[in-house]
Amino acid sequence: MTDQGYRAPQVCKLVGITYRQLDYWARTGLLTPSIQSATGSGSQRRYSFGDIVQLKVVKRLLDAGMSLKKIRQAMDILRTELESEQPLADVTLLSDGASIYAAHSATEVVDVFRGGQGVFGIAVGPVQEELQGDIHELFTDEADETAVTSEVVGT
Repeated sequence: MTDQGYRAPQVCKLVGITYRQLDYWARTGLLTPSIQSATGSGSQRRYSFGDIVQLKVVKRLLDAGMSLKKIRQAMDILRTELESEQPLADVTLLSDGASIYAAHSATEVVDVFRGGQGVFGIAVGPVQEELQGDIHELFTDEADETAVTSEVVGT
C-alpha cells in the first residue's frame, strides 16, 4: 500500500468483486472511497484500508444470502447509531441470511433492522458441561441417599 491508498483494480482483486460492482456501489453511495472520489472521466477512486475492510464485509454478507438492499439499510442504520463513516469496521456482524445482527461486545448483540432490539445467544458447550456436572451430582446424591436408606432399613 502507498500513502495514496488503493486503486479500483487492486480493490476488486482484494475483495473478490467486479469493477462494475465497485463502480455501482460507489456511484449509489453504498460505500464511497474515503481517500479520493472520482471527479470525472479518467480520474481514479482511491480507497483506504478501512474502505476495503467494509467492502469485504459487504461481499461476505452478499455471499451469505443478504440482499444488497438490506445491506444498504443496515449500513445506513449503523452509520447513524455508531456515528461512524465506517460502520462495518466498527462492529462484529452476524447474519442468518434474513437479518443482520451487530455485536457491540461479547454481551451485547442487537438486531439492526429492529431498532436495536436485543437478541441473545446461547453457547452450547458450557450448557453441556453444566449439564454433565448436574447429572454427575444427581447420581452421586441418589447413590448417597440409597446408601443411607439401606443403612436405616437394615438396622
